[in-house]
This record gives sequence, C-alpha cells and structure tokens, in this order.
Amino acid sequence: MLWTLPCLLVLLLAACQEQHTPPAFPPPEVTVQHIEAKTIPIEWDFVGQTESSRLVEIRTRIEGVIDKRLFEEGTLVRKGQVLYQLDDRSFAAALQGEKGNLAQQVAKQKNAKRDEERLNYLISEKAVSQKDLDDAVSALTEADAAVQTAKANVTTAELNLSYATITSPLTGLTGQSKKADGSFISPGQDGLLTTVTQTDPMWVKFSASETRLLKVSEAVMKNQLLMPENSSFVVQLHLADGSTYPVDGTLNFSDKQYSTDTGTREFRATFTNPEMRLVPGQFVRVKLKGAKRPNAILVPQRSVLQGQQGKYLYVVGPDDKAEIRPVEMGDWYNDEWIVESGLQSGERVIVDGVSHVAPNMPVKPQQAAADSSRSQP
Repeated sequence: MLWTLPCLLVLLLAACQEQHTPPAFPPPEVTVQHIEAKTIPIEWDFVGQTESSRLVEIRTRIEGVIDKRLFEEGTLVRKGQVLYQLDDRSFAAALQGEKGNLAQQVAKQKNAKRDEERLNYLISEKAVSQKDLDDAVSALTEADAAVQTAKANVTTAELNLSYATITSPLTGLTGQSKKADGSFISPGQDGLLTTVTQTDPMWVKFSASETRLLKVSEAVMKNQLLMPENSSFVVQLHLADGSTYPVDGTLNFSDKQYSTDTGTREFRATFTNPEMRLVPGQFVRVKLKGAKRPNAILVPQRSVLQGQQGKYLYVVGPDDKAEIRPVEMGDWYNDEWIVESGLQSGERVIVDGVSHVAPNMPVKPQQAAADSSRSQP
C-alpha cells in the first residue's frame, strides 16, 4: 500500500487549488447611448447695453426770451408737442412789417407793368422813343425783383415766428431743461435747451472678440456651421432680473472693422419698445439665434471623463468590450456636450456604470431609456 500516501497528497493538493481559484464574475451591466449625428441650433451669448435709437438736441434757432417751459423734465413727450414758448410779440410785429412791405412792392410792380404796356403801345405809334420803352422794361424788372425779395422776407419772418414755438421732433423721453423761464437764449453753443431720447424702437449694442469670430469663420468654411440666410438672426434679450424680454429683435448693424482699442467688432440689434420696459443704459444679456450645426455628435456630460492626457470616454465595441476613447470636446448644448473629434455616429457610449469599467473589459450593455425618445436629425 506504498502508493496510498502519494495518492492522498495529490488529492489534497488538488482540493487546496480548487479552494483558492477565484470565482468567475459576470460582466458588469452598463447603460449605453446610441450616438446619432443630427442638426442642432447654435446660440451665442453676449453682454450688451441698451441705447436710444435716436437722440435729438433741442436748440433755439432765434434769439429771444423763454416765456414758458411746457413739459415736465424726464417725462415722455409726443412728436409735435410744444416744449418751450418764447416771447413772440417782436416776431409777430416783424412779420406784419414784412407783409406791408410786400404789399408796397406789389403795388409798384403793377404800376411798372402798366407803364411798360402803355409804352409798348406808344412805341408802335412812334409816339415815344425806344429809350423810354427800355427804361420802362428795366423798371418792371426791378419791381419784379423787389417783389421776390419782399416775399422772401415775409417767409423769413414767418419762420422766425414759428421758431418761437419749440416743439419735439419725435416721441421720446425729455432730459433736464438747461434754461429756465425768463432766460435769454440765442443760437450757437449756448442754445441747447434740452434733449429728447427716442425709446421705441430701442437699440442694443454688443461686441464679439476677434478670436471668437475667427472660430466661427473657420467652422463656416469647414461646413461645420450653417449661418441664416441674409444674416437674419433672431436676437433674444434677457434683463438683469433674469426675465426674458417678450419681443425678439433683429440685427440692424454689423461693423466690418475691429476696434483698435478692444480688438472687438461691434454689433447692434433693434427691439420694439412700446411699453418702455427698456431704457437707455441698461446692461442686458443678448442671445443670438439662427445658426445651425449639421452632423453634430452629442454625448451626455456625465459620460465624459478627465484624465492626465485630456478628456476621454468609454465606447462599447461590436464584441461588447469597453474601449477607452480620447475625445476633443466643443461647446455645451443643453445638458449634452458637442464632440469635436474622436467619436463617430453609430457608436455606443457608456453613460452609466463607468466606475466599474476598465479598458478591454467585457460589459453587458443596456440601452438608455432616453435613446428611444431622442429626436432624429
């Protein structure tokens, strides 16, 4: 029975090896999302400031004394509303004088006309000389010129009288009055009375950096970005309290040159403002809409990891093994991230369960519930 001891040792060794063999674990379950390229809208945010679409300085055109100011400072005035009334008595008197002078010149013109007609008849009868007729024609010409001058003086006097009533050329907010009642005013540097600021429509100015615009141009050239036809962007406005202005605006100006001071290009949008919710000088957030990105690759933010070499994610290959994939990320789009490179349409990305995954590890992929409701391009 010498063989019994070696056989027992062999059996004992086999039993020990079976006890220390690690159990085989099933592949971990992971949630994957099927990636499909689609066209998405692109929006850009800027910081802007409101300004009046038109600001007019109210100045006097004549010398005179302010009889009365007829508006409340800082209030809304309508186009044609009287702002200042000057003492117009001297201008009314001057107009009457010019009208009287015109009547005199018209009377002289008629008399000269009668003389010229009478001498024309007499010259045919050879009762007067040619010189007498020539003198009559010259007198009539001078009378005609005098009438024209008198008419021009009447028009000037009428204008001066009308300038004594100073009205608003537009509907807008008035500024502070620079002159008080009883002040003597005259045209020139000292002739500013107040300002009127138009508030409807309202303009919003914002700027974009050279770096940002160059990236946009490069994307357009590579067909990665589609701009709206005729640059017909939709402009949305967000106020300081976070509320959204109820009416969208449109771009009405784009500077073609960069500022030498800031390295930016200026843009301007116009908004209707009938309720005067916008006033000049407000800081607002501008959202520019209308561009599109075709064939965009999007992944959930939680699927992207950060490593020493940069960002990466895990994809599930055809053999259901996890593959590490370095990626280059672009901008945010809602709760997803745009992938610039490293991922193709049709691949499966692990979005949940990444902490249990290692490169080349078999996994059990489960389709994300959101996949079934994802909109198609």
